[in-house]
Amino acid sequence: MSHPSLVDTHAHLDGNRFAEDLEQVIQRADDQGVHSIITVGCDLESSRASVDLTERYPGIYATVGIHPHDAATVTPQLLDELAQLASADKVVAIGEIGLDYYRNHCPHDQQQKAFRQQLALARQCKLPVVIHDRDAHDDVLATLREEKAEEIGGVLHCFSGDIEMAKACLDLGFYLSFTGTITYPKNDALREVIRQVPTERILVETDCPYLAAQPWRGKRNEPSYVVKTAETIAEIKGLTLTDVARITSLNAFELFGVGEVDQASKIAYRIRDSLYLNITNRCSNRCSFCAKFRDFHVKGHQLKLDHEPDFDEVIAAIGDPTGYEEVVFCGYGEPLLRLDLVKEVATWLKQRGIKVRINSDGQANLVYQRNILPELEGLVDELSISLNAPNTADYQRICQSCFGDEGYDGVKEFIRQAPTYIPKVIASAVTVPGIDIKACEQLAEELGVEFRTRIYNEVG
Repeated sequence: MSHPSLVDTHAHLDGNRFAEDLEQVIQRADDQGVHSIITVGCDLESSRASVDLTERYPGIYATVGIHPHDAATVTPQLLDELAQLASADKVVAIGEIGLDYYRNHCPHDQQQKAFRQQLALARQCKLPVVIHDRDAHDDVLATLREEKAEEIGGVLHCFSGDIEMAKACLDLGFYLSFTGTITYPKNDALREVIRQVPTERILVETDCPYLAAQPWRGKRNEPSYVVKTAETIAEIKGLTLTDVARITSLNAFELFGVGEVDQASKIAYRIRDSLYLNITNRCSNRCSFCAKFRDFHVKGHQLKLDHEPDFDEVIAAIGDPTGYEEVVFCGYGEPLLRLDLVKEVATWLKQRGIKVRINSDGQANLVYQRNILPELEGLVDELSISLNAPNTADYQRICQSCFGDEGYDGVKEFIRQAPTYIPKVIASAVTVPGIDIKACEQLAEELGVEFRTRIYNEVG
């Protein structure tokens, strides 16, 4: 049985608790699909040991840094040694660094000084940072802001804050990493944070040998157990383990350059049991909430097309469609801008008994200056149309249609006519701040279709 590929982004493999069986630990991780592990430095000794491990094992990477417990040891000479260690090929970050006001092993002022010094070191070395934050949320955030850490990038490891803290970190461009503690029965608050945070900003870790997931709680943790954390995130997000593995591995690659990412799925990409088709990056709107203006990733897939695929390329990318619940025309662009291709591919799919859905901005009749809905009859089972606003002014403000105010009237008329030709029609709205979702729902009802809310990730 093959396992989806995962990255354990925070482990401590250098200590005595792995001295006897490290080879077997790494092999067990590899057997579970955990092919890349980042082992993290906490002081000069563990940083050196972590770098040594990268030279012995191909799938091991390292960070170097001084934990806040040992902040008093940070001197100019030590920082020079860390900089030298950081130049090694497989050192991917400075960390773990930060503040710990729970144990208080070191005075707060010394912790803060060492934290700032190592943020400066990361900037010097052009490496991201791995942040330790325990009972010090306000000071960690203040320091990151003051040191312009958004220019450095990094991750809040073993995240323990609330959703406001999470949003503040994401506003800085940071990732949030979660451990096996999310599997603990009483940790509902942290699971709620995960529910609200975009998956594209989540990493998984073990923090082994500490914090084993619930099935192994109280025992030594190890990298293979990161699978349980990923499974829990999948349950929370309504995704598959494969989805979460793909997304978090891409996140780890983007932050740390660790592992390899398969970007072959630009045209046809799977999420849960649906296959999505990305056939154009063009659009008749320029929506303020569209993630493609930040990047072209969605659920771990890179959807920036080199060129618009033709029929043969799309069919080759689909392969055997019978293993999917549905095939959905929905990428980073408006699929009905390629109406002829949509009809050709949908015909091929219907000949094979496949359910077909289209996600559209609803302006195709304006594009073609005719009613194109009869051309989709018998080819499309479900049509999801982005309504997004209860009035013209709000629609144009957030969607910026190339048709101006005429765009919103065109969308409403498209929605009104669609049920005549398509068995299931849904109007949707994104929960952008300032948009009256209840009014959108009422308008959808007046237009004679179902309504669906799509959550807006303002920090995503």
